Amino acid sequence: MTEAKKEQTSTHKIGIYLWIWGLLFVLSFFSYMVDWYNFQGLLRWSLILFFMFLKAGLIMAFFMHLFWERYALVNVLLWPMTAIACFVSLMMAEGKYTVFSRLFYFFVGGA
Repeated sequence: MTEAKKEQTSTHKIGIYLWIWGLLFVLSFFSYMVDWYNFQGLLRWSLILFFMFLKAGLIMAFFMHLFWERYALVNVLLWPMTAIACFVSLMMAEGKYTVFSRLFYFFVGGA
């Protein structure tokens, strides 16, 4: 009987998956509404990225079963995002250096 009880507690009810599917459809609807209402500029891209990250987080948390495994959630989200942030900051620093050096040699000259 303890084996059956263990087996019963390790399964997840179908209702949570149906709620997540519904929430994903609602978030997709909102991301389509961003195009429908012709948002432009920073607001448009902020909303698109916001809805995209919400949907990706829900998919990873529930359909990849990371919500119930905290250590795996940390390893899947924290380390890659930290690496991406480091690479983006390095690219920004290199871009600023490139712009500075080009403008410097444009105005001062190569002498």
